Amino acid sequence: MTADADRALLNDIRRIGKEVAGPNADQVDREARFPSETIAALRDAKALSALVPSDFGGADVSLSAIATAAFELARHCGAAGMVFAMHQIQVAVLARHGRGTPWFDSYMTDVVADQRLIASVTSEVGTGGDLGRSIASVEPAGDAQPTVRSFQKQATTVSYGEYADDLLTTLRRGPDAEPGDQVMVLSTRGQAELRQQGTWDPLGMRGTCSPSFIVEARFPAAQILDTPFSRVAAESMVPVSHLLWSHVWLGLATDAFDRAKAFVRAGARQHPGEIPAAARRLSALMTELALLRGEVTSALRAFLESSAQELNTMASAVRFNTLKVAASEQAPKVCLGALNVCGIVGYKNDTEFSVGRHLRDVLSAPLMVTNERIHETNASLLLIAKDV
Repeated sequence: MTADADRALLNDIRRIGKEVAGPNADQVDREARFPSETIAALRDAKALSALVPSDFGGADVSLSAIATAAFELARHCGAAGMVFAMHQIQVAVLARHGRGTPWFDSYMTDVVADQRLIASVTSEVGTGGDLGRSIASVEPAGDAQPTVRSFQKQATTVSYGEYADDLLTTLRRGPDAEPGDQVMVLSTRGQAELRQQGTWDPLGMRGTCSPSFIVEARFPAAQILDTPFSRVAAESMVPVSHLLWSHVWLGLATDAFDRAKAFVRAGARQHPGEIPAAARRLSALMTELALLRGEVTSALRAFLESSAQELNTMASAVRFNTLKVAASEQAPKVCLGALNVCGIVGYKNDTEFSVGRHLRDVLSAPLMVTNERIHETNASLLLIAKDV
């Protein structure tokens, strides 16, 4: 059944990419607006709950299919692909770590029934981009309801936060907890208030709509995941984030390469029997794309073959950190190479060979959990880990 569900999802995703995401991509980018048409189409296809286990009414598709879906969407619209990927990261966390808890089991059925869009609130002003530390904490609500909790958190970015139905937030376990003693809280739209700080006018990935927000929420204590965030991060959030993000970047790079290939072929048709000079540059570019694809696909295979125990090792942390750095540095190389092949028609924004949006979108990749911080983490692990 999983194979059938995978095929059904990917058929829907390819149709949505071609008919909805692609035609709206330039406007989404130009206006820095949320890709609402694409998300509506994904809701209609029940794609937002594709990863939910069948026990709760979901399609129970494989993570491989979700990764391919992110890739396919990103080939048409990088922002739509990234929103889809980020949402599925949250679903993966809840499916893997909330299952068996009454409130979260019930919530999974709501995701299926209502096609709820989930955003994450993991970044925070004052932590220097360290996912493993929080300043804001779970607090008593301060009223006569002992099971009610609250928090206030200033996040540096909350991607599509204004458009999300629910938020999954990292916090210190309590007011007296250490910065690294973290939990995750699921707050619904009616429980949370977001106050935007500043504007959103970035270079690329403009449709993700990711400004800074101050987030406040009141919620029942049952909406706190029992699993400590340190374990959630090692087993799910970090590797799945890097895997799905890298598939988005691969999708952008692949479409940029396809545009460069179309440009070379169009030139060749004008001069039958001759090999255009740009064809040699295209051949070199194909090698760069193959390197990116090889790293992304091998990392996905490694994750799928790893047990929870293996994912909690230093070797695993280094492996998926390395994926993120390698993919985020290689994808811009491919897009820049495509620009080099296409020349001025790739540089212009109004041609069928334009790769400007692709290049601007992938330039966000090294900044999503900055590569400098990841190198610092890996450097520390390499000094002490015997299994790396």
